[in-house]
Amino acid sequence: MESALDYHTARALLEWQIELGATEAMLDAPVNRYDVPDKPARAKPAVAAEAVAPPPPKVDPVQAARDLAARANDLDSLQQAMQSFEMCDLKRGARSLVFSDGNPAARVMIIGEAPGRDEDRAGKPFVGRAGHLLDRMFAGIDMGRAASLSAKSIYITNVLPWRPPQNRDPKAHEIAMMVPFLQRHVEIVAPEVIVVMGNIACEAVLGKRSITRLRGQWDQAFGKPVLPMCHPAYLLRQSHAKRDAWADLLSLQAKLREI
Repeated sequence: MESALDYHTARALLEWQIELGATEAMLDAPVNRYDVPDKPARAKPAVAAEAVAPPPPKVDPVQAARDLAARANDLDSLQQAMQSFEMCDLKRGARSLVFSDGNPAARVMIIGEAPGRDEDRAGKPFVGRAGHLLDRMFAGIDMGRAASLSAKSIYITNVLPWRPPQNRDPKAHEIAMMVPFLQRHVEIVAPEVIVVMGNIACEAVLGKRSITRLRGQWDQAFGKPVLPMCHPAYLLRQSHAKRDAWADLLSLQAKLREI
């Protein structure tokens, strides 16, 4: 019994036929190519594409924050606007919105970075170890959050009102969407001087980083003089920097006298 042709043998036979002048391969049985079938095959109707609703337009969280903040006329309505803002994911993991502490009539507004664990539990900024150091620092120039007189009191808030998970640094897009609320906060309180504490606060307010280089150098933002200072949490880790912090406090005291 002859074995089936393998590929190479079949190809060689086909090439030999072509060399002989073959131009068409014939089937075993004739095919009438003029024969028309009785009923032409009916084309299947095209399936109408299901109507797909266009995706909802993307909402810019920064613009949404601007719109909400612009409608706030006082601190209560600003706090409510921030509480209703749903576009910052930090809100979902935080216990509470940390809005502010101190006297809203204060000459000095302090802007920190973001709440930590203690602040998240208490609902107030700077209540942990760093907060206690902050109170001692300003007590050194006869100022504090509990002072009744505006000339002696301070008002405290943060760039972000919600605690980042594991106290990580806030991300750039998180800072950007909260800056409109911060700016409106400054406009409502109308302090004479702003103190920004730490790199995140410097980035949000001044658009700059490297607090160890910027500290003690007066700048301008939101139409106010701004003094960058090292965050009290940094001072707890780097006690040698407390001397620079004292110099910054004296500079703040001199600025208030000048104003």
